[in-house]
Amino acid sequence: MPPPDPAPAPVCIVGASGALGFGLALRLGHAGVPIAIGSRDAERAAETVRRAQAAVPAGSFAGYENGEAAAKAEVVILSVPFRNQSETLANLKGALRDGQLLIDASVPLAAAVSGKATRMLGVWQGSAAQQTREMVPTGVRVVSALHTVSAASLSALDHALAEDVLVCGDSRADKREAAALIERIEGLRCVDCGRLEMARVTESLTALLIAVNSRYKTHAGIRLTGLPDALWE
Repeated sequence: MPPPDPAPAPVCIVGASGALGFGLALRLGHAGVPIAIGSRDAERAAETVRRAQAAVPAGSFAGYENGEAAAKAEVVILSVPFRNQSETLANLKGALRDGQLLIDASVPLAAAVSGKATRMLGVWQGSAAQQTREMVPTGVRVVSALHTVSAASLSALDHALAEDVLVCGDSRADKREAAALIERIEGLRCVDCGRLEMARVTESLTALLIAVNSRYKTHAGIRLTGLPDALWE
């Protein structure tokens, strides 16, 4: 008999009170991953924990201020609106540490400056993920992912997922680690899309899908065809 799988390590989600972060918390919590929910406000984090626990009674959720939440985990998912990205990362500098993996789900939508959500902002570094890499302490590993998964679909636990997550990063090992976590969510398949600089393309697909979903009144995702069965060997 093979040994049982080790219990998953806690994962921090900064921005779990938002739609995407909350959906990820529910799905990962449902998959048995302990979740440290981070918020700028500890009471808001506690309220998010209550909502998550009600939706996933068997899940393990705990709420903290962002810095304390980040200190609880080796993997941090950054899921905040782009207008809050820079401030959030600046406030996390003392909490993030060498060796941590940060999965950046930020998207520079024009909505951050009261523009349309179907338009993108130019980012000096090239993408939101590249801006994140520039801002985090040395030794924090940055991977870009989760830009094409609908927050509404994630939060509806009775909705079956069947889509791809596009992952960008400069280290194959880091991308593989991020993929192993994300693929704990049933129905999500991770695809290696190259170096972190490719995040400028994958991030822009969020705006495209917002336009498509608005037109067809749905929550479409992305599925790539013609790929081999084993993507991470």
